Amino acid sequence: MTSDLAPGGRGWRRDQCAATLRFAEASVLPSGGFGWLDGSGRVDASRDLELWINARMAYVFSIASLLEGRVHPLAEHGVRALDQLFADPEHGGWFQKVRPDGTPTATTKGCYEHAFVVLAASTARIAGVDGATRLLGAALDIHQRYFWDGAAGRCRESWNADWTETEPYRGANSNMHTVEAYLTAADATGDRIWQHRALSICERLIDREARANDWRIPEHFDTDWRVDLDYNAAAPADPFRPYGATPGHGFEWARLVLAVEATLDDPPAWMLEAATALFARATADGDAGDGTLVYTTNWAGRPVVRERFQWVIAEAVAAADALARRTSGAVGAEHDAWWSAIDEHFVDRSTGSWHHELGDDLRVSSRTWSGKPDAYHIVNAVLLPDAPLTPTLAASLAT
Repeated sequence: MTSDLAPGGRGWRRDQCAATLRFAEASVLPSGGFGWLDGSGRVDASRDLELWINARMAYVFSIASLLEGRVHPLAEHGVRALDQLFADPEHGGWFQKVRPDGTPTATTKGCYEHAFVVLAASTARIAGVDGATRLLGAALDIHQRYFWDGAAGRCRESWNADWTETEPYRGANSNMHTVEAYLTAADATGDRIWQHRALSICERLIDREARANDWRIPEHFDTDWRVDLDYNAAAPADPFRPYGATPGHGFEWARLVLAVEATLDDPPAWMLEAATALFARATADGDAGDGTLVYTTNWAGRPVVRERFQWVIAEAVAAADALARRTSGAVGAEHDAWWSAIDEHFVDRSTGSWHHELGDDLRVSSRTWSGKPDAYHIVNAVLLPDAPLTPTLAASLAT
């Protein structure tokens, strides 16, 4: 039994949540939006503003609003940034990158980033943030019109600025985050169509593709959803589209499959089986031999990129907790050592937050990621153990 202040205990997690949110507050820009934080917690002014970072920050400060019982001013700040700074007033949707004055520097409109806009807007609406209802309506309209592919039962990857050309690539990562976004949208709107679409994505990418690949999730597909197992073999450490299997996504999908299962009145039997198998495969393949988890493996389960990312181990503890509760301790309950590894290796007691990336020597690395731009995975990891499998975290905090 984990004590309250031991790594992973409720008091420890509460303290980590508060510290992470304090650290994240430094990302706010007076002119609007949130910047990329370096390792010391200062905004890296050389970087443009990223849509995915800004949507995630709007999400975490909307979660903070629910924790505090009042609308956090940075949740309002985040909704304004999405509504004004990143929005394309001509064609709709949101630009991938902008300068602090709102000038777009990358006009691709990606499913990955737009999923986080849906997640942020849904959470902000649940938290009562001004402007969130309008933002969510626009975000769901865009997802419905351009990203959701009803024939495929999954989402397209990206478009150009005026929505006339779609990328000839399909990805599991963007669809995975869409599952989380759709579940939260269902809680925010009461419309169960988003739950049904989340199930459709899981059926095709997990029950079909992952099952056929020994529960190592194929991440990359062509426009007709044919698997490309060699994609990015020459760039294996890509931050969003790495070569091979990604154990962290195995954990993340396991948790999300359980979340979808919990929303259904009559869930199919494959869902618990799949979540358990994904978790087992990710645990075995990701094990670095020192209590941490590697970034990627090849299709035989051998490590390719041995760097350790905070998001991977954050998703591991969240999945372990979800499975332990779903199976009454039969699966997942024995993984408290991951919390200890987080406490020992990732928590930065000098500067704050968690180190984003460690090398094979467990020292801070920047091969793939620099700085500490992400509070999203940490906040989820430390709060989800206190939330039910359904409704989503935001809705459960609002009750």
